[in-house]
Amino acid sequence: MTDHGKKYRTSREGIDRLKRYPIPEAVEMVTAKKYAKFDETVDLAFRLGIDPRHADQMVRGTVLLPHGTGATVRVLVFAVGEKAEAARQAGADFVGLDDMIEKINGGWVDFDRAVATPDVMGKVGKLGKILGPRGLMPNPKLGTVTPDVGKAVQELKRGKVEFKADKAGNVHVVAGKTSFGKDRLAENVTAVVDAILRAKPAGVKGVYVRNVAVSSTMGPAVRLDVQELAR
Repeated sequence: MTDHGKKYRTSREGIDRLKRYPIPEAVEMVTAKKYAKFDETVDLAFRLGIDPRHADQMVRGTVLLPHGTGATVRVLVFAVGEKAEAARQAGADFVGLDDMIEKINGGWVDFDRAVATPDVMGKVGKLGKILGPRGLMPNPKLGTVTPDVGKAVQELKRGKVEFKADKAGNVHVVAGKTSFGKDRLAENVTAVVDAILRAKPAGVKGVYVRNVAVSSTMGPAVRLDVQELAR
């Protein structure tokens, strides 16, 4: 078993690993027990009672965090003409079509999210083998293939994040930074939990959220009680 060191063991003191804490209390514990010298990322980890092998049990979606992620998001927009100009005015970091496709085919992927207008997806779709495995492919279900590129860019910059269950039924979502403080973090965490609950597939039988925990980059995980939101 890995020894996390004295600071980590100390940070675990007072946390009942079997108890599920209300969101405000759990977030306060995470921020209070921070010991790293950098601004740690706060993550949520869900274990869901789903079988992702079945299409009707897949969990995927987006959530706009009330207070953002605390990270700078570099957005690429595939668009031409007026849509390209709208993307620039909205704050897109990179805008273009053929020139951007050429750069990506040459190995450039120095961006975090990609948006495209529907009319250019015939060309952008050819980048699937490059962008798909990196989770960078524009997707209409996630709002990143849209004629309203300006709105999409603004939401991504403000803190719209994606979530998707892996093959084991787990979902990991960034909820902010420890520097946000307990109140803003609690609001972000609540927004994520609510989005996961609303994304429950109709085909799921039995317990949907089996476990959910919040933790900082270097800190211990604290289990959450989400029953109040699940009602």
